[in-house]
Amino acid sequence: MATEGLVPITRAYLARYYDKYPLPPLPEAVTDLAARLRGLSRGLTAVAPITPDEELLEQEASGIPAHKIDENLWKNREQMEEILFLLNKSRRPIALKQMSTPEDTETFSVLDDVETKLKDMLKKLEQFQIKNADNVFNTVMTYMPQDFRGTLIRQQRERSERNKQAEVDALVSAGGGIRDRYGLLWKQQMERRMQLAQLGSATGVYKTLVRYLVGVPQVLLDFIRQINDDNGPMEEQRERYGPALYTLTKLVLAIRLYIHISLARYGQRKIEKDDIAMLQQAVIIYTEEFEKFTKFIGEVFVNAPFFISAEDAGAESRNNDEYKETIIPAGKTHEVILSVEAVNSYIAWDFCLQQGALNMVLDIGFHVEYISPSGEKTLILPYRRYEADQGNFCTVSAGSYKLVWDNSYSSFFKKNLRYKVDAVPPVAAVAEPASVEP
Repeated sequence: MATEGLVPITRAYLARYYDKYPLPPLPEAVTDLAARLRGLSRGLTAVAPITPDEELLEQEASGIPAHKIDENLWKNREQMEEILFLLNKSRRPIALKQMSTPEDTETFSVLDDVETKLKDMLKKLEQFQIKNADNVFNTVMTYMPQDFRGTLIRQQRERSERNKQAEVDALVSAGGGIRDRYGLLWKQQMERRMQLAQLGSATGVYKTLVRYLVGVPQVLLDFIRQINDDNGPMEEQRERYGPALYTLTKLVLAIRLYIHISLARYGQRKIEKDDIAMLQQAVIIYTEEFEKFTKFIGEVFVNAPFFISAEDAGAESRNNDEYKETIIPAGKTHEVILSVEAVNSYIAWDFCLQQGALNMVLDIGFHVEYISPSGEKTLILPYRRYEADQGNFCTVSAGSYKLVWDNSYSSFFKKNLRYKVDAVPPVAAVAEPASVEP
């Protein structure tokens, strides 16, 4: 199947696709409530001077949100966590927890409702991001050879994600706060995106792995090479859908600022009934509109033309890609020796027995051994019989590795072996697709 019919994924090409998905406008109340909450926050600074932390938060709330859509999604997630931290019952002001007046009780109840709504939205956003990341990875994996090479890439991705999680855990253990954690999470996200951009130009780690990506349409490689460019193809998505998200980001920042300042001064001035009602309304509108946005952008994203399947793109079928076939007579073995020049390379294999004339599928012995430069042999994978197997291991020594298929125990039956083996050079980082926006 050819890929000649594919067209470059340019801004103009994406614009024609996005024309089919106009984003419904946000209610005017989103902007209005953000401004009113910020006004309430400014008024409360007359009760007690603004603190340095509050000043930084006020600057962020009055500033310009980040340009990238996915960065804004992470920023909203961070703000929800910060608000939930403030609303934790153990951290609420003593004067509020005493609930000595009906107004205190009402305020406490509204804050409970706000907490519940934001917890629910935070969970939905986390699930959205996980689903989106899995969708990107699984789609790109359809272009990967469906053998041990794809397995290696998955293993590298899993290892990379474990390392990233360990980084986050170490930061938290060292006393890092929510802002610190999300700074690290976004840095890790940009690392993934940089790796994806490298895939498009076969640089960095992909100098090693690009030969394992045969069949990926060039138009997709060109697209992901420009994934981080400010004026690249993704700018079309930002211009169309970014402003609505930026407005929601401003609202959640205004909500956090007001909660922070009002609770910090609760002992001096309690929250008025109209003000707590305004806060509740702001959170209701924010969570409703944010959920609508994520559902909308998720639909736009999953159907986007840069997420076509390998089959639709016309990628070559890999069912017979580089497999070899041989007949191993009864009483004989078949051996393949692979040379490894560097430690942390991978020896990988994929084989199966094919049915013979007697319509029987039997097993065959298989083992792997290391041969040192001096000729000394060390068993790496113990002998075992298989009908089929796929596996790999990371080498700890340079030298030669011998893979042996053993039919010596058979007195009558030859074996039809179909196999593929390779020595994959060290991979410095995971060959994983990053999060394309959003």
